[in-house]
Amino acid sequence: MLIVQKYGGTSVGSIERIRAVASRVKKTADKGHSVVVVVSAMAGETDELINLANQVAQNPDEREMDMLLSSGERVSAALMAMALRSLGVKAMSFTGRQVGILTDTAHTKARIEKVSAERVKKALSEGVVPVVAGFQGITETSDVTTLGRGGSDLTAVAIAAAIKADICEIYTDVDGVYTTDPNVVPEARKLDKISYDEMLELASLGAKVLQSRSVEFAKKYEVPV
Repeated sequence: MLIVQKYGGTSVGSIERIRAVASRVKKTADKGHSVVVVVSAMAGETDELINLANQVAQNPDEREMDMLLSSGERVSAALMAMALRSLGVKAMSFTGRQVGILTDTAHTKARIEKVSAERVKKALSEGVVPVVAGFQGITETSDVTTLGRGGSDLTAVAIAAAIKADICEIYTDVDGVYTTDPNVVPEARKLDKISYDEMLELASLGAKVLQSRSVEFAKKYEVPV
């Protein structure tokens, strides 16, 4: 199977967790699957960068904010590739730009226009696990953009659509989609499956489990998530 696995900020929030994720990716690869990994910034990293920007300027320029914030995911992608290589897995990290995620020019909330994913396909054909920095892309004039809060979900779904992956797995700190937040409401029920439209409704009402635009994208390109 061709699988895209996306790991959120809490999943890559420490070196121990990055190593644990690398072990999980290795297990998937050892079963004979082809794996693409998409990572978020380490938990708290994006907020820290926003804090730094606000100390420097009252109203930081959006283009410069994208340049700054995109660095968080690059850090975790490089660390994840290193962790995989230390386990004997051939891996290579890529930025949004390097995998050809082309967006419009709406800085801090860019929309994906197309994904070439050429380097992802090439890496897979060479038996390499591509580790992609989520949440980012570039405009036609090569300016860095970010895809809004939760944008790494969108990166994962868009890459899955571009490479025609069999499934896109989104890993987070809960074990599935619940009727409400299980961290807040103990009686929350876990759902076995949910339609794109139902998930879209949950996401647009503020459920944090998936970014709403990633669900729209998944529905449009029929990506099983």
